[in-house]
Amino acid sequence: MHFWNLIDSSGVGGAERHIATLATSFVTAGHSVTVILYDGHGQNPWFEQLDEAGIPFRVLDGKFSTLLRVLRQERPDVLHTHGYKGGILGRLAATLSHIPVVSTFHSGERGPFPVGLYDWVDDWTSILSHRIAVSPAIQARLPFSSHVIPSYVRTLNVAPASPLPRHIGFVGRLSAEKCPDLFCSLARRHPDVAQWHMYGDGPMRGALEAEYSGCVTFHGVQTQMDRVWPTLGLLVMPSLFEGVPLAALESLAAGVPVMASRVGGLPTVIDHGRTGWLFPQGDLDAASGFITQWSKIVNEGDGDLRHSCWQNARDRFSEARWFPEVIEVYAQAVGRSVVGAA
Repeated sequence: MHFWNLIDSSGVGGAERHIATLATSFVTAGHSVTVILYDGHGQNPWFEQLDEAGIPFRVLDGKFSTLLRVLRQERPDVLHTHGYKGGILGRLAATLSHIPVVSTFHSGERGPFPVGLYDWVDDWTSILSHRIAVSPAIQARLPFSSHVIPSYVRTLNVAPASPLPRHIGFVGRLSAEKCPDLFCSLARRHPDVAQWHMYGDGPMRGALEAEYSGCVTFHGVQTQMDRVWPTLGLLVMPSLFEGVPLAALESLAAGVPVMASRVGGLPTVIDHGRTGWLFPQGDLDAASGFITQWSKIVNEGDGDLRHSCWQNARDRFSEARWFPEVIEVYAQAVGRSVVGAA
């Protein structure tokens, strides 16, 4: 069978990395997958990741008429949409073309106007599809029924054995909802505890780099995070809101603990005190205390911490655990068995 994943993307974020993982799972299970980008936004760094993974992709011209035409001509077995633009326009075009639709909802909160309005329309037009929410909180927001299937990761066969490096990282978009400024404030408070590294890009980067370049190293967008995780000893996510962020799952799968705001789906990912720490959003004093705890653990040896992180990802968020449930949603969408599971 042939499946399309539709998104309007200009960079590499959690949704994009999830699509790449999902595509790899389907290919391994014997199906073919094409990633469809609704519009071109210049040279997208995600293209490099897709090329290296051997995942075919196409960039459309941002016209609904083009999307409708290619769907009718090529007729994938399922159109899987991600994001509000891909969701709203993809479901409409697929419904007009009599093609089954699956939609995944990644975002933990509706954005401010006008994005919040688009999110609302996306939620309600999703009745035209079979819906996947990556967390119970997102499921509660959606009208009518949906399936809770978190983003998942491919895990190593054994836990990483090397000591945790004294490198603390931020991985994500440098925008207000992710609170990269709080990460930088922590770096300024604890310059001698570890080296502080920021991976990502966004509208806040210029101002942050100008103010904090003395205590934080800015790396920009990374298309191959598999090469980054082994260099980190702690991931910090001080976000205002989240769904179930793929960065947190990837970090745990690499045996790297996560310190994060107690928001959205993060409490379902982090076992407080065992695989990381949760602090009240914006509470730098609480976060600072956990940085001190992490530093003490690193000093005394961190084998149990690394193993606990890896085991949590393997047992609760692995491909083996969740991909069969994605297969079942696809089977419901097409009305027949979709053979194969990774």
